[in-house]
Amino acid sequence: MRIHRRSTRVRAGATLIGAAASAALLLTAPSAYADDDEPSLDELNAEADDLEEELDGELVVYDEAKAAAQKAAKRLDEVEEQYEKTRGNVTELAAAQYKGSGIDPAMEVVLSGDPEQTLGNAAMAGQVSHNNGERLLALTESKAELEEASEKADAKYDEAKEVVDELKDKKDEIKERIERYEAEQVPEPPEEGSSGGGGTGGGPVPERLKGWGFDGATPRMAAIRDEIIANFDLPYEVGCVRSSADDHGTGQACDFMMSAGGAMPSGQNQQIGQSVANYAQNNADRLGVKYVIWEQKIWDSRNPGAGWKQMEDRGSVTQNHYDHVHISSF
Repeated sequence: MRIHRRSTRVRAGATLIGAAASAALLLTAPSAYADDDEPSLDELNAEADDLEEELDGELVVYDEAKAAAQKAAKRLDEVEEQYEKTRGNVTELAAAQYKGSGIDPAMEVVLSGDPEQTLGNAAMAGQVSHNNGERLLALTESKAELEEASEKADAKYDEAKEVVDELKDKKDEIKERIERYEAEQVPEPPEEGSSGGGGTGGGPVPERLKGWGFDGATPRMAAIRDEIIANFDLPYEVGCVRSSADDHGTGQACDFMMSAGGAMPSGQNQQIGQSVANYAQNNADRLGVKYVIWEQKIWDSRNPGAGWKQMEDRGSVTQNHYDHVHISSF
């Protein structure tokens, strides 16, 4: 599905205003198709590609705004710490002067020392007292400027985040529509001579094969199910929909039973199960098979090069898929 393709054209030089404006146009502009005309899968994929590319550019702006906001906040914290420290020094000097003789406390220290060093020390003490006051004024101005800069940086970050969130929501919406459309697509019939042999040959499905949730499968999964029933002499029922968090819950999976009551299948039924699993794997592209589980192994069409991968032991014949072939569809 092309919704997952990452665009390599990232607009690193995009500004926040330009990014927000382009995103707003994308989100508010009328679609290429009319409201009463359902879009085709190609149109949805094209819009998904546009959104993916747009989102790449917005993420650059988002990351830059986030870094700027963090830098401004850090600088503000440093200045606030210096401000509080200097303000404390000035407060202590003022308090000492109020409680004492009325003389600058720094001068009191000077006058109580060696008379020969009084003038030099007095000049130094006065300068220290003066510098504290000057530093406090400078820090007050810096603090106010940094607070304003931090607020602006936070506002830019919030704005960039809002744009990214809107694009992500839009992309998720289109992704869901693509998945729904693909699930509703019925695969093409097999070519002549590609069947597994046996089965109903495309005739009515015997009642004995209609297991739990048989009729609740999606159109695509139902087509996969019926093709396997038509091509193989299945020994037991086929179950599809049940209340669960996996593909069975959405009707995108069916279990093709090879035994009953959680028992290991006979040698003949094991061979049928292996043939069904191989058929689903070999026809995965045409059928729209997502993955197959059989005998504690899984084959995933999204990573076919990995082959059949061993799964963890879940503790029973059924949970380890020795008594049934599990097939999931897109």
